[in-house]
Parts: sequence; C-alpha cells; structure tokens
Amino acid sequence: MSVSSSVPVTGPHGAALAEASHAHLRALEAESIHIMREVVAEFERPVLLFSGGKDSIVMLRLAEKAFYPAAIPFPLMHVDTGHNFPEVMDYRDRRVQQIGARLVVASVEAAIAEGLVVDPTGPRASRNAIQTVPLLRAIQAHRFDAVFGGARRDEEKARAKERVYSFRDAFGQWDPKNQRPELWSLFNGRHRKGEHIRVFPLSNWTELDVWQYIAVERLELPSIYYAHEREVFRRDGMVMAVTPVTPPQPGEPTFRTLVRYRTVGDMTCTAAVESDADTVDRIIADVATSRITERGATRADDRASEAAMEDRKREGYF
Repeated sequence: MSVSSSVPVTGPHGAALAEASHAHLRALEAESIHIMREVVAEFERPVLLFSGGKDSIVMLRLAEKAFYPAAIPFPLMHVDTGHNFPEVMDYRDRRVQQIGARLVVASVEAAIAEGLVVDPTGPRASRNAIQTVPLLRAIQAHRFDAVFGGARRDEEKARAKERVYSFRDAFGQWDPKNQRPELWSLFNGRHRKGEHIRVFPLSNWTELDVWQYIAVERLELPSIYYAHEREVFRRDGMVMAVTPVTPPQPGEPTFRTLVRYRTVGDMTCTAAVESDADTVDRIIADVATSRITERGATRADDRASEAAMEDRKREGYF
C-alpha cells in the first residue's frame, strides 16, 4: 500500500516533499497497516484512541487505508478531560462525522461526578493524571481487547522501551516482566479474559516522519498546530496559554505573541512553542532542527518527575 492512496483527503498545505523520495514513509506506512490488519484478524473488539491530535490523525488515516474501500471495522475512543482545546474538539467531532465512525467518549468529568476520582485543585492542577480511571472503565465496559494508541518510541524514555504489542493485565497495568518478545513482524497477542493489549502502530515513526506524512497525505489538522497569535504567559520555562483553566498567577505577566502547538493534550499541562511556522513546510523545517521532543518541550505532566510517564504506564495509562 503506497502513500498515494485514492482515499480522499482535504486540507491546506504547501509543496513540502512534493519532489522528494517517500521510500521511508512507504515503509513505515506498510508496517503500520500490517499491524492494524493483524490486530483486526486476531482480536474480537479493537478500538482506536482518537484525540484529534496529529498522531491519532495519522493513525486514523492509516486505518482508512488499511481497510479501504470498506469502513474502518472498529470504533474510536477519546478520553475527554473536559479541559481540551476547543479547536481540537471541533476537529474531532467533524472528522468522526466525516468518516461515519462510532465515537466512545470516556469522560473524566463524569468520573468526577460519580466520585470515582477527585478533581485536582490548585494553580498547577491538571486532570491529565486522573484520565486512567475513565480509560480503564471504558475498556472494561465495552470489553475492548485491543486498544490502538498513537505513542511513538521517540517521544519519551518510558515509551522508548515499549513494544508494538504492550500487554496489560486485568487491572490495565503495564509490567515490563510480562511483555513478549517481538521477532521480525511476529506479534503475540495472547491474553486472558479481562486482559488487553495496547497496540502502537506508530512505534517506529518520529515526529518528523509524522509531519512529512501529513504533508504527503495533505491531512487536515486542528488550527492550533499552526502559528497564530495568542495571549500567553511563562511558567516553569514553558509558554502557557491564558485560558479559564490556566489563569496566570501573581508574578506571571501575560503577553501576546505568535505560537503553535507541537502536541495538543489537556490545556492545563500542554504548553505552546513560540514559532511563526504557519505551514506544514515551515513546521517540518522547525522539527528537523529541534533538539527536544515535543513532550519534553511542552508537557508539564512529564516534568513532574524523572519517572512520571513510567509511573502512569504502571497505573494503566498509555
């Protein structure tokens, strides 16, 4: 399956990579499509996590190609904290409607209302850490046995050692001793009732690969991925947007500047980067020269401790 599929796509793009060789993208695409088809053949109830972020957008595109001209044979799921960027939520709903998919929403606010989790408070409070409970609850309620996620090995050191098939026990937890070897393109999805597998088709992709694929496929993205003017303030070395859930504190003066987002998680823990890159071409140039991963540069939740991501994985997070 080549990157020049007949599946229709839309979106404003420049001429990035128009004349370049796409051999590495074709190889990555073929690997990801193989993984998705293996999962559908092997598992009974797969689901694809779709947040409206760039990685899940690419993953959804790969799913379209993997099963074209048939419809995608599994639903989409989003863990909604209630503190997501409005532009991303608008895109999520529009894209789901466009392809006619079923969307399962695991709501953090509903879990708070039911007393399953406690809503964090304070100037640096974030609901990102309490996403695990509604995520695992939705997996259990819908009996999903394979969950596609957009994690990549280049994002963060805890994800660098993750396998394509990540075994999770009956509590949704990750244990490195329970992971299976993966030889060549052979994946072991054996599991018992109540257990499930997290599947990462983009494991071997980099941030640059993702943006190059977006350019080649002309994928539409939420507008906040491109440079725009926004009122922001600096906190802990990061540029945070002024929003109802991230108000500046005393000693944090606000200013307006051009920013874009490299990742679009919960507003309370996702920072912007100062940039004038307003096209895919210019973003690719930015990413190619960046020395810090998008999570390392813009995710406050990953800065909580050296083992922040590792701890969340053990609790059941991706």
